[in-house]
Amino acid sequence: MIATVLDAVSWLLLIAGSFFVITGGIGLLRLPDVYSRMHAAGMTDTLGAGLFIAGMAVQGGFTLVTAKLLIILVFILFTSPTATYALANAVWSGGVQPRRRDGTACETIDRSDGPLTS
Repeated sequence: MIATVLDAVSWLLLIAGSFFVITGGIGLLRLPDVYSRMHAAGMTDTLGAGLFIAGMAVQGGFTLVTAKLLIILVFILFTSPTATYALANAVWSGGVQPRRRDGTACETIDRSDGPLTS
């Protein structure tokens, strides 16, 4: 009985992760500019991978494999947003303007403050 419940929870997490990864892929194809695409990829990649890892952890039970999966999850939770930020900062510093779906530039953006650095 408990094995069936764990299998069902595992499959739900894996299916939810698949949904978010597929949604992110569609976002990469459909969104108008690099900033929107980075947002779609960064958000759905992190959440989708997290759900995949959670599903595998539920399937693995309390083992060393689950501990390794949780370490991978922590690594992904730190590196994915950091990589997305670094890419967005590089694109912004390169002068790429956000665009609308029809290809026109968005409203004027004040760039007097320079690149996004802290």
